[in-house]
Amino acid sequence: MENQKENSVNIDGTKYKESEMTDQQKYFVAQVQDLKNKKAKQEFELDQTLASLDVFQRALIQSTKKVADEVLEKDKTLNDPKEDKK
Repeated sequence: MENQKENSVNIDGTKYKESEMTDQQKYFVAQVQDLKNKKAKQEFELDQTLASLDVFQRALIQSTKKVADEVLEKDKTLNDPKEDKK
């Protein structure tokens, strides 16, 4: 015969065997486990979202600096007295 370990839950330092739980308690355990899994998945996805947001914000800032530099360079060329002689 196989020696199978029975599922148990630790609640506030007390170990409860699944076989000694009511159906309602088993349901609550399943809900808690599922919600912990969902929380971990959402935290994982949030980390990805925050990293992606940072990349796009930096790209936007960089692109606005590039446009600003181009405008400044154009203004400099238009206002350069050397250009008037050409």
